[in-house]
Amino acid sequence: MYETAVYRIRFQGAFDESWLQHMDADWTIQFNEGHPVATTTITGAITDQAALIGLLSSLYNVGLPLLEVECLETKSR
Repeated sequence: MYETAVYRIRFQGAFDESWLQHMDADWTIQFNEGHPVATTTITGAITDQAALIGLLSSLYNVGLPLLEVECLETKSR
């Protein structure tokens, strides 16, 4: 994939919104207080597949289990 796409990524747990400040794009973040566990959903544009893999690796490295990745739309550069 070599085009920008908007993704919605949901994972178990929560983190501080400042974690997304290093990203180039505007991201929305939604905390979902669930029982028995809370989840977080982030939505934003990612420039290419390498950037997506980098973001997913970052989530993995801080120990946040991935629940869902959904491509909402693609945009030509």
